Amino acid sequence: MTAATRNVCPECENSLRADDCETVCTGCGLVVDEHAIDPGPEWRSFADDEDDPERTGAPLTRSRHDRGLSTEIGYSSRLTGRKRRRVARMRRQHKRTQIRSKQERNRVYAFTEIRRLVGALDLPDHVRDQSCVLFESAQEADLLQGRSIEGFAAAAVYATCRTVAVSRTLPEVTGAAKATRDELDAAYDAMNRELGLPTGPIDPREYLARFASKLDLPQRVETRARELAREARESGLDTGRNPGGVAAACLYTAAGHEGCHLTQQAAADVADVAPVTVRSTYYELTEN
Repeated sequence: MTAATRNVCPECENSLRADDCETVCTGCGLVVDEHAIDPGPEWRSFADDEDDPERTGAPLTRSRHDRGLSTEIGYSSRLTGRKRRRVARMRRQHKRTQIRSKQERNRVYAFTEIRRLVGALDLPDHVRDQSCVLFESAQEADLLQGRSIEGFAAAAVYATCRTVAVSRTLPEVTGAAKATRDELDAAYDAMNRELGLPTGPIDPREYLARFASKLDLPQRVETRARELAREARESGLDTGRNPGGVAAACLYTAAGHEGCHLTQQAAADVADVAPVTVRSTYYELTEN
């Protein structure tokens, strides 16, 4: 029988105090035992949740075709010769069994493109997950036949940005996507027509913060531009106009009011529009 089991210190015969990691003497401070094995469960239960989930691995995600439930055979540098070739064959067969149909193969490819596009555009994770759900809905509605998978992936990201009020222009999405503008337009029109996307007119104010940051404009210019954009929305000036161009024109007008130097070309470049778009909207703003 050890001193820890007798609950006395082997040096000074004082009592012991045990916590999660160590058993320590209360008199002399001697560490009698350490690194005790916890026989309890590895996971944590959340009793206040609806289904009482238990953490026993990676969380589920909609950005994977199998919700992230599949396993992967990793790589090891310790394997050599015949065993390495055997594990390579096992890994290859394992990957083949994860995809059971052509529909799943297309979904894997599209989800990979969506994750790449979301990373390139620096978008949050919830946009990635909702874009994958939207693509899956389009696939279940049989909208992909005869159309580009890359186009639907890019259109899903763009449509999700519009529905959750994340400011990304159409040229920005097409610039980072593998699909062309025509493929994106065809996929977006099909989803908007068949699925009824809850997308309304884009408010130019959603672009102001990002455009002002790229142009290195002070806060007072952005504040004044936000007022101009609000007045343009209330008066209907932005109806039928490119919202990015309206935002650029508001920044250009506000910069002139606040005494900051900003050219029409710089404002047009940041919104990916022509300078004449900024100029025409600027004239309308100054007249109103």
